[in-house]
Amino acid sequence: MTVVRNNPLGEKDFVETLIPQRFPFVMVDKLYSYSETELVSGFTIQSDALFLENDFFLESGIIEHMAQSVALHTGYQFYLKKMQAPTGYIGSVKDIEISQLPKLHDEIITTVSILQEFGGITLVDVVTKLDDVEIAKGQMKTVLAK
Repeated sequence: MTVVRNNPLGEKDFVETLIPQRFPFVMVDKLYSYSETELVSGFTIQSDALFLENDFFLESGIIEHMAQSVALHTGYQFYLKKMQAPTGYIGSVKDIEISQLPKLHDEIITTVSILQEFGGITLVDVVTKLDDVEIAKGQMKTVLAK
């Protein structure tokens, strides 16, 4: 899947309609690409971002960005079906490795790869990059509310 960074599918205002989080807790602001099995999102770290300390975006912010990227996949999937997306929850976080913290004004790009989806439970691999260099990865399981 090719990511065209100067032509995202959705910018901040649209993206925020697809996820349950609201300012100041929003940590995705671009939707670059979508398929049934993969999504690429972006987040440019601004001075009002939660989890920003001494101009570094902390580990907890990266993990929340990853989780919101998964939520964005679900939200866009329901948007395409012209349906309201249900609320989801993180069921588990596994094997998270973070090798570098991004800084204020950096844009992180995250790829969500769907490994399995059944009965409202989704297992994904998530990889976050900064300037095309992997800085975080892991697995998440999300559960849709009934």
